[in-house]
Amino acid sequence: MNETFKRKDLLGIRELSAGEITHILDTAESFRDISRREIKKVPALRGRTVINLFFEPSTRTRTSFEIAAKRLSADAINVSASTSSVTKGETLLDTARNLEAMSPDCIVIRHSSAGAPHQLARVCRAGIINAGDGAHEHPTQALLDALTIRERKGRISGLKVAIIGDILHSRVARSNIHLLTKLGATVSLAGPGTLMRNEFSELVEEGVIVERRIEDAIDEADVVMILRIQRERQDAAFFPSMREYAVHYGLNLKRLERAASEAIVMHPGPMNRGIEIASDVADGTRSLILDQVSNGLAVRMAVLYLLAGGSHTAEGNEGVQRKTEESRTN
Repeated sequence: MNETFKRKDLLGIRELSAGEITHILDTAESFRDISRREIKKVPALRGRTVINLFFEPSTRTRTSFEIAAKRLSADAINVSASTSSVTKGETLLDTARNLEAMSPDCIVIRHSSAGAPHQLARVCRAGIINAGDGAHEHPTQALLDALTIRERKGRISGLKVAIIGDILHSRVARSNIHLLTKLGATVSLAGPGTLMRNEFSELVEEGVIVERRIEDAIDEADVVMILRIQRERQDAAFFPSMREYAVHYGLNLKRLERAASEAIVMHPGPMNRGIEIASDVADGTRSLILDQVSNGLAVRMAVLYLLAGGSHTAEGNEGVQRKTEESRTN
């Protein structure tokens, strides 16, 4: 399972093998302790350049990619849509070609259009990392979710993971479904019928179950993952009101009682408290929401390292650990 990661880009989870996913997670574990040290830096990517190209608002993803690059000793440059030449009419591909001319090693892109990272990957020599493209995929979010689950549960295979909420517009749901089923978990989906993807009901043989009621999806689940209502992507009334959504699909303590006794609660953020998740659940002892944020940094360090280090080949966990030990003695 611990195969070398030889890809130039990370565009989605769907095209990755279970072995490649596991290799990224193992590499992330090797970086996790760096953030707990007094000096939070290793020289793994010294001299490399990472450009964060974000066309959508972001707090966690953009910040963690920037910090991840700096903790690996890479130079991190942030470019937002509002400060780029896109506001003057420049196309995305022209923007990418101009950035490519400056010889970056990785370009991290978030865009509202599905497939935007794939377009860049076809014209750029730099490694392209998908930080979320429309409602398509968000691979590093799924990876950090998997790392969080594996850290707490010790495994992913054989677990039941309930994903609740706005499935239709969620790139997080799509990436998590691909990842969790590849690693042997059963995924139970629930949400308003207007916010469900029809394609997932056809994946029963791959471990996906679509439920009508949130209670049925949560029943004996080991992990309960709540999704945000993405009002910015909705151009129609998919349910009568936010209050009604909270009544029928919000996660509260009573509904959480239906899950397994050691079940954990996750949310990719940002949260709409009191709508998709109650505050006493979000802040409760079962919540691993802040652990997800911490693990996001380790995962993004691993992805940058694997794509930008050693001409797009991984040195493996031994290489990461060796560099970590060298930095401690220097």
